[in-house]
Amino acid sequence: MAGGGALSLGRDIAIDLGTANTLVYVKGEGVVLNEPSSVAVDSRTGELVAVGFEAKRMWGRAPQNIRLVRPLQDGVIADFDVCEKMLRYFIQQVHTSRWNKPRMIICVPSEITGVERRAVQEAAEFAGARRPVYIIEEPMAAAIGAGLPVHLPSASLIVDIGGGTTEVAVISMGGIVTAYSARVAGDELNQAIVEMFRTEFSLDVGENTAEEVKLQLGSAWPLAEELTADVGGRDTLTGLPRTQVVTSEDVRSAIGPGVTAIVDAIKTTLERTPPELAADIIGHGLTLSGGGALLTGLAERVTCDTGIHAFLAPEPLFSVVLGCGMTLDNIEAMKGLTAQTSLE
Repeated sequence: MAGGGALSLGRDIAIDLGTANTLVYVKGEGVVLNEPSSVAVDSRTGELVAVGFEAKRMWGRAPQNIRLVRPLQDGVIADFDVCEKMLRYFIQQVHTSRWNKPRMIICVPSEITGVERRAVQEAAEFAGARRPVYIIEEPMAAAIGAGLPVHLPSASLIVDIGGGTTEVAVISMGGIVTAYSARVAGDELNQAIVEMFRTEFSLDVGENTAEEVKLQLGSAWPLAEELTADVGGRDTLTGLPRTQVVTSEDVRSAIGPGVTAIVDAIKTTLERTPPELAADIIGHGLTLSGGGALLTGLAERVTCDTGIHAFLAPEPLFSVVLGCGMTLDNIEAMKGLTAQTSLE
């Protein structure tokens, strides 16, 4: 999987426009771009200063005239103009032709409003996509990308944990039978770690540091051997920099309410599932995808709390964009799974 910068003459593009990361799939090439959904803008001129990894590295370090923006919040567009510029930048990285607009499919959360869906389509069209822009719901894309048999009459349960939302859906016969979107995911876990440092240790840390702590020490289930790390920040009492020793148990306690909310979203979806399909899920288990699925011990926690065996998707980080791309590769056969709208 490329991290960005790959060029293509292909005209068919699938995009996982995520709160934390944007991934781009080009037909015939696979995933060619995977960068943070972050933008740095010069507040005086409105011009882009940096996008993706370069912008993310600037968080907490940029001068006053640089505005750092994450244009998506909770899975939906929060800053339309910046989102359109970010999309245009990413499209230009993978699509070299100035004359041929790419055909595009974008995935969206399952419970976004019509207005929010329209905003995604408008942003894509203004960024250079060919009309119509196809839309596929994230849990359907994640299920396809995870290799689940979405067209069969038996049920598949997919749990996609991203940066801004956790999408849970029961899929059968090519459609979503029931779905639940919880606006709790990786970002909320990061924020819980920031709050832990502030309240428990009187230490201010940045979001990037909190994310690193989550990746290094975070877990949803007790570890065989608990871990420790030294974390640097600013003392809230003295204003001076210092380090703090933190344990994996500290972090697990901090993110515990967020993990419980994710498990509760799964339970809510199961409660809404028809009995016949619930029986299928008991037999088949459920699949975890998305970056949040990589949290250590999450599958064990979900299995324990729901009584249903939880599996990790083959490539959790790429499940959505791969499913989106597979749909793009065979768009005629997959049209029943997508919705399309062309702006008049």
